[in-house]
Amino acid sequence: MLTITTAFVSLESLHYSFVLYCESAECCAEGFDLSDKHEGAGIDRKLHDPISDKLVPLEPLDLSKVHSVNDLVTAMGNTAFGAREIGIGADVLEAMARDKDCFVVMTLAGAMTVAKQGLVIADLIDAGIVKALVSTGALMAHGLVEAAGKSHFRYDPKMDDVELYEAGYNRVYDTLEPETNLNFVEGIVAGILDKWDAAETMCSWKVNREIGKYLSENVKERGILKSAYDKGVPVFVPAFTDSELGLDVALHNRKRAKQGRPLIVFDPFHDLNHFAETLLKQKRLGIFTIGGGVPRNWSQQFGPYCELRVRRGGEDIELKRYHYGLRICPEPVNWGGLSGSPYREAVSWGKFVPQEDGGKFAEVLLDATVGLPLIAGAALERLRKS
Repeated sequence: MLTITTAFVSLESLHYSFVLYCESAECCAEGFDLSDKHEGAGIDRKLHDPISDKLVPLEPLDLSKVHSVNDLVTAMGNTAFGAREIGIGADVLEAMARDKDCFVVMTLAGAMTVAKQGLVIADLIDAGIVKALVSTGALMAHGLVEAAGKSHFRYDPKMDDVELYEAGYNRVYDTLEPETNLNFVEGIVAGILDKWDAAETMCSWKVNREIGKYLSENVKERGILKSAYDKGVPVFVPAFTDSELGLDVALHNRKRAKQGRPLIVFDPFHDLNHFAETLLKQKRLGIFTIGGGVPRNWSQQFGPYCELRVRRGGEDIELKRYHYGLRICPEPVNWGGLSGSPYREAVSWGKFVPQEDGGKFAEVLLDATVGLPLIAGAALERLRKS
């Protein structure tokens, strides 16, 4: 007789379902005694008092007591489900910010600057919370559009994509990026590249620093790269060629070749080693991830990179991992992708300090355009009050 048991397990707000198939005889052979299941009967339970057991009571969300972003997020943290995740996320971000020995890396994926979240990220840099940034190149390119004073526009579902293409309007879900915007910022980047000394090897953090310098000296609008330059925060783009900025460099080198000028050499390993050496100098590490993808994995592989340098390379360096982790991403774990993988899984790779050893994590399974402003707004408000 085939016995089928279905169970649902909640783990760090990530829900797994699994089905256990077993033959009765095989289960007994493996040490599972089906006679202990009481044949479906209940038991004579001894009911506990939750207060005596020190359980934490929930509180109704009373909007009459909400007067600020922090009031709302704190109250949400005392409720349930996604609202509680937002509250816990703000607590972890605040803990990272208050830990004077913690160096916080922020990773960005998805169209967050097209979605007009760039100034929230700039606020975190300006407040001294974010010490290094790892991003997709597209996110930085679209952020440069905004920082240079250009606009993105609302998409109407009645619009036809073929007609948008013909008119030069690039669609990002419900938002439009005019091609003229990208042409405009290409002019800014071209001026920087034209002055680049080919004797100096290029990497993403160096070229982003130069763009930030230009913005700081020539543009009044706020922006991520401008704030990063002003605060000395390096901005890394691991998949640099997969972006408008990467294409700008490729086109510029073709122009140099036609002119007979030395080509710019781009070396991504300069980024990897500068990032690693920067983190090795820190006492504790935290990571604040929006989305996932290459920026998340590239940043998290720091721990394994250090381990391999010791184990395979024979180097004498400290083995470091992240102590804090906060991620906002709606992707579920069961798809198997990096973006949805929980921090406990990353512990198995040597990327994070386990919770039992002091690791502090929060995982918010939510659209980042909703979660980021609430969590960042609450944490910034708390820090301003202290």
